[in-house]
Amino acid sequence: MTTHVLWVLVHMLALVVFINRYVAGVFLRMIRGTNMDVFDVKFEPTVTAVIPMFNEGATIKETIQSILDSDYPHAKLKVICVDDCSSDDSYEQARELARLSNGRCKVIRNTKNVGKRCSIIRAVREAKSEIILSVDSDVVVDKDAVRQLVRRFTSPRIAAVGGWIDVRNKHDNWLTRMQVVRYWYAYHFMKNLEWSMRRVLCLSGCLTAYRRDVLVELEPILEHRAICGVPIKYGEDRFLTRQIVKAGYLTTMTLTARCYTTVPATLSSYFSQQLRWRRSNTIDYAGGFTHVWRLNPIIAIHYFSLFALQFAYPLALIRALGTHRFFDTMVIHMMIIAVMGVVYRYRVRKMPKEERVSAVAFMPLAILMPVAYALLAPLALFTLDSGSWETRSYEPVLADEPVAAPAREISDFAGSTRQVGRQTGQVQQLPAA
Repeated sequence: MTTHVLWVLVHMLALVVFINRYVAGVFLRMIRGTNMDVFDVKFEPTVTAVIPMFNEGATIKETIQSILDSDYPHAKLKVICVDDCSSDDSYEQARELARLSNGRCKVIRNTKNVGKRCSIIRAVREAKSEIILSVDSDVVVDKDAVRQLVRRFTSPRIAAVGGWIDVRNKHDNWLTRMQVVRYWYAYHFMKNLEWSMRRVLCLSGCLTAYRRDVLVELEPILEHRAICGVPIKYGEDRFLTRQIVKAGYLTTMTLTARCYTTVPATLSSYFSQQLRWRRSNTIDYAGGFTHVWRLNPIIAIHYFSLFALQFAYPLALIRALGTHRFFDTMVIHMMIIAVMGVVYRYRVRKMPKEERVSAVAFMPLAILMPVAYALLAPLALFTLDSGSWETRSYEPVLADEPVAAPAREISDFAGSTRQVGRQTGQVQQLPAA
């Protein structure tokens, strides 16, 4: 009887999530039409692109250069790159480009590994611009992405605007092609419900613009993120977005601002990424219980359904194995994924060939999704205190371990270099600009 109730519960949760993401969201987007993506062409604030970096090597140059090449007034756009104690030559590569940037790029280095969140906070303190643009260190940004993002700040209440994250290595192998379709659905369907109400609850750090004064306002909350005294160093973008919404601000997005990120091309790196995302989902969904219910009821129901499904789904898979219905479950998965693949292929049919993949490319998700949920969701619960970047080849030193750090160099906007002395323990605290 208990297993039967669980099976019904999972189906009900899955139905609610599906309707919210693929029916209600699309319906609201059709009703609101152009009102979903309002913009102001006259708004042209100062912008600082913040790039937290860890073991990117020479590829960091492509990221920085893509921002410097943006179709935005050069006098109003600068870059701050923060190296979080990379073990490779990332810092030297970034400094080399900074020296050639005519004073538009600044590179600073942490004295010890403190994680992405603290690196971003430090860069925000350094910046003096009205808008902070968060960019991951492995992406390439479209030339008009900066302009398209800042145009969406049409109201003082809008504190964050996210862009479309597309896949850079689309055709490496079957795994990257599958992720092309998954990322496309994530931005063209799955966020429609939240987008229509300007309460997008997760804006990716790959490409999101924030009002600097809001980040400064929330800094005490963002700086000391921990669970039972254990610092949390993953899921910064989801946590930050939720804190912005909790503070009463609006969050939105646009598909006209796009960047390209490199997705995992091996199963080991893919599952490492998924494990990190499961940890982030677990922590953040639980944290949202204190305030999400005060938002729009539809969004609250959607939020709670996603949280419940994350734990009910693995239990349902275990039940399916125990009752010899796993094969039937996989058949249902494959049918749904096949239909979604066809829908994707029809919607992108006019895109250049190199920008799209086949409908069949989405099929492996029918197997990988149950594996990711069944194995990684429970594992995430027992590894919530992980401090690893996980998608990098180097295990960082945790921020609470005392480490004697060498003298730190800072390349300033003028391209010069200065010594700031030896540091031990914490990263130097810089005053808010």
